[in-house]
Amino acid sequence: MVSHHQLAAAARIGMLTRERDTTSACTQALRELGLALPLDAATLLAIDPVTGAHVQVAGIGYTAVTSESLAAEFVSTPWYANVVRQPLPPSIAEDSEDAGQRFRHGWFYAERVRPAGFRDGLTGALRHGGRLVGLVHLSTAGPDVYDTEARRLLASVLPALGALADPTAHTDDLHDLPGQAGANLVTAAGVVGLPGREPAEVLTDDEFGRLVRAFADSGGLRLRLLWPVGGRGWCRVELRRCTAGSTLVRHAVLVSEVPVELPYGLSPRELEVLTRAARGQTNQAIAQALFLSPRTVHSHIEHLLRKTGCASRAEATALAVRDGVLRPTPEDLEHFVERVPGG
Repeated sequence: MVSHHQLAAAARIGMLTRERDTTSACTQALRELGLALPLDAATLLAIDPVTGAHVQVAGIGYTAVTSESLAAEFVSTPWYANVVRQPLPPSIAEDSEDAGQRFRHGWFYAERVRPAGFRDGLTGALRHGGRLVGLVHLSTAGPDVYDTEARRLLASVLPALGALADPTAHTDDLHDLPGQAGANLVTAAGVVGLPGREPAEVLTDDEFGRLVRAFADSGGLRLRLLWPVGGRGWCRVELRRCTAGSTLVRHAVLVSEVPVELPYGLSPRELEVLTRAARGQTNQAIAQALFLSPRTVHSHIEHLLRKTGCASRAEATALAVRDGVLRPTPEDLEHFVERVPGG
């Protein structure tokens, strides 16, 4: 029968899913498991959303060599398929369908587990949002420790551990994205989809891709802008640097988009002129950059002042920066990215 302290530990693991610092929360979850189940070592592995590799996000008790083996080699064993397939986490000692015997007679147990001093182990597949997102391994030096009750107890907390291990689980929640926003994470290794979100169409634009890379290199925290999408209209776009969440996505760029009409009835050319004015360019410099006459630029400035209701050029540029009424280039970013105060 499950004891009171086991129930309490399971409840605390569930509450950890609310934490913003998921790295610390993952480590704390393993400590809580140690209060609910016998263990001498444990590791929590997440599947890298770009490479598909299993990466340790928290661990206690294992040597670096054993942790690396559990992350890189365990998935190549027949036992991995057994873990993913079964509704209850299987243990080394489990003898249903001779699964435990197969594992004990296999190379991974002989070469990795037994030499590390472990005689029993328990492994659970972590899922979140219907996706396989990682694994949890527990090990003990004593034999035949993990019975059916222990397996059921671990199974009860697998959903919470899956939410903790999933590197994309809370990224959009942390930044309060609108429900209809399309979004992706952009990492150095590639673009990552987010559960329950349509992809951001702006990322199909090579020019926008250069803007994202420039933002990532800028050290900025946030950039708001407007961007055309596939000739079908415009989107309000926000770039944010991820400063919380899993280490697998820490410092990635969160790209979100919401379809909009250009504000204030601005034309695309007026938006371009306003952006350049906001970065401090003179009418002459704007004219040269856009291959226009200074008189045409002056007319655009007059029109956008009237449309925005601003009394001066300075007021219009302040509005553009404050509200993200900008269509910047990578060269513009130093003027528009939001940074840590004093940074």
